[in-house]
Amino acid sequence: MVQKQTKPQNVIIKGTKDGLTFVLNDQCAFEDLLGELSDKLSERPQPQEMDQNPLVRIKLVSGKRYLEQEQIDQLQSQLSEQIHAVIDSIETDVVTKVEAEKMRLDNQVTRLAKVIRSGQVIEVRGDLLLIGDVNPGGTVKASGNIYVLGALRGIAHAGTLDNKEAIICASKMAPSQLRIADVIRRPPERESEESQDMECAFVNHEGEMVLDRLQKISQVRPTITDELLG
Repeated sequence: MVQKQTKPQNVIIKGTKDGLTFVLNDQCAFEDLLGELSDKLSERPQPQEMDQNPLVRIKLVSGKRYLEQEQIDQLQSQLSEQIHAVIDSIETDVVTKVEAEKMRLDNQVTRLAKVIRSGQVIEVRGDLLLIGDVNPGGTVKASGNIYVLGALRGIAHAGTLDNKEAIICASKMAPSQLRIADVIRRPPERESEESQDMECAFVNHEGEMVLDRLQKISQVRPTITDELLG
């Protein structure tokens, strides 16, 4: 006996504690998806008075389908009219060109070999690897991590785009100010001369910036590459 193949569903609706999740087939035509969605929504119990019922929050899972704004508006219109719902979030496997460029910039490493003198400001997207000193009055900024293979005696601001996972490392750590995202630390108090060990600054689980030896970073930031750790 030949078994009849089951037609794949274009829309799968799942209930969650936060609302409803709609898993959309990413292989079918968008018009077919809209048609099945309308059929399934019409089968759901309709509230007597929509205006008196809270909005149902919807999460769309679109897989490898890229939803244009016009298509999102069509889905939203259908959801609003049939079940008084609003699209709260969209989960997709598709990366747009804008998102891809942002990822590239955030993961790049800018390498400089120079001395940052008083009054100079160097700002980069991604990580900064500086071979040289940051003199008092000089400033280095990066949206990612900052590595100074030299003396850091000026200002260093890592994670400028609110990235508290960023770190600041220097061969000689004697800054006038350290900043990671919005967490600021003043010059460290030292009982003796500058440490001979390379040090790193990072934000701990309590939201405080701490200084520690370079070897500690592999424990608190295990994603830092072995190459950069030396």
